[in-house]
Amino acid sequence: MTETAHRQVPAMAAGPPMVEVRELTKRFGAHTAVDRVSLSVPRGSVLCIVGPSGGGKSTLLRCINHLEVPDSGYVLIDSELVGYKQTSRGLEEVGGASLCRQRSTIGMVFQHFNLFPHLTTLQNIMLAPMMVNKIEKKSAKEAAEKLLARVGLADRRDAYPSQLSGGQQQRVAIARALAMNPKVMLFDEPTSALDPELVGEVLAVMRGLAQDGMTMVAVTHEMQFAREVANRVAFISDGRLVEQNDPATFFENPSQERTRTFLQRVHSGRT
Repeated sequence: MTETAHRQVPAMAAGPPMVEVRELTKRFGAHTAVDRVSLSVPRGSVLCIVGPSGGGKSTLLRCINHLEVPDSGYVLIDSELVGYKQTSRGLEEVGGASLCRQRSTIGMVFQHFNLFPHLTTLQNIMLAPMMVNKIEKKSAKEAAEKLLARVGLADRRDAYPSQLSGGQQQRVAIARALAMNPKVMLFDEPTSALDPELVGEVLAVMRGLAQDGMTMVAVTHEMQFAREVANRVAFISDGRLVEQNDPATFFENPSQERTRTFLQRVHSGRT
């Protein structure tokens, strides 16, 4: 049991955020990957997390859906704990069906697409709703077809992952995550494994989700995307939240020297 088990979740204020991260810490041996980070993401808003490679951004994202178990702190999605339950003794970690149920409200898109190579695009999207949510095949198929159209791939429903470009595979991965009707979507550098000419098609889908009001947390190196789409931008370095602000203030007038140095290096192409 981590030290989280001895903590209590405070009473929530009216109108809680969709995502709330409180004093979250994650260590790997002697290395502290995430150091007491607290973040709030209002419903329907987009938070972009930027920072140097190895700074803890992806680890934080993985802690949000409990792919990594925090050493302390906790995460709430729509006021519900992720990875834990509240007891009279504090927070106790959950697993199995309880954890699967909690995670089912969180969609996640990784750097690499992780599609099942032996399934068509349509079958990849249908699988989780049928197996986890017990949706009947006909309904799952209809929903999957709508999602493929939403990401611009209606004509590729019968293609296998090996027959798709990297950008197309990532769009299928987004559709697969959306098939579970998540309350929030997490993106872990979704364009970093793509050739430059394919990046735009994935960012266009993400822009569409933001316009539709999907709550999103995106770890990204795409600064223009963060500037245009995010409601808030957070800078994380050495596991710590250095600063966060609205995009205009963050990019034009950052308050911290560490942030200014990072943005100067990004601008000069030296990240």
